[in-house]
Amino acid sequence: MSTTPDTPVTAPIADPVGIPPGVTTARAAGLVACRRCGRVNAGRAVRCQRCHGPIRSRDTQSLQKVWAWLIAGLIAYIPANVYPMLITASLFQYDEQTIVGGVIELIHYGNYGIAGIVFAASVMIPVGKFIAIAYLAISVQRGRPANAHRRHKLYDVVEFIGRWSMIDVFVVAILSALVQLKAVATINPGIAALSFALSVIFTMLSAMAFDPRLIWDAEGPTAHE
Repeated sequence: MSTTPDTPVTAPIADPVGIPPGVTTARAAGLVACRRCGRVNAGRAVRCQRCHGPIRSRDTQSLQKVWAWLIAGLIAYIPANVYPMLITASLFQYDEQTIVGGVIELIHYGNYGIAGIVFAASVMIPVGKFIAIAYLAISVQRGRPANAHRRHKLYDVVEFIGRWSMIDVFVVAILSALVQLKAVATINPGIAALSFALSVIFTMLSAMAFDPRLIWDAEGPTAHE
């Protein structure tokens, strides 16, 4: 019994600035890879021959979905910083803390390390993701062929740090579950906790909707197909 192996697809290694002249890409050769199992199929294939999953050379609505989710995340991020994240109530005190207010309070008590972690997870990382995703979407829309490798690495960084964006929400949830002493002291999440969680989810969906293959389209003759 003999089997016919898949024809291997090889290509020269690209230089640091992009695809060198004369190199034929898989798309130009009429081939497309399945994003589920990685099998290379004919360019006109609708279903993968191995896993039978749907095949698309490019997500034509990628940028529309990216901008929609990103704008939704920006809108949700505003009340996340304006309204209280944590509400603390005790016998003699009632306190509401916003994200920045909580960081300032931690610095006031000398907890610089925790304050730095909260500030990075709640302010620096979300704002950095907004800027990075917007930059990637704009660069793809304008068809900039330069620095494709750097932009792809930036996309990988955005994908990696997305899993750490919920630190603030996890802290609030843990404190709310542990500190419930009824009349003595209680800690409850504020409306900002929900807004921040929604902002993080919308930003993650925006990054997932971005098709990184669009970054490389400006490198070859198929840029405007």
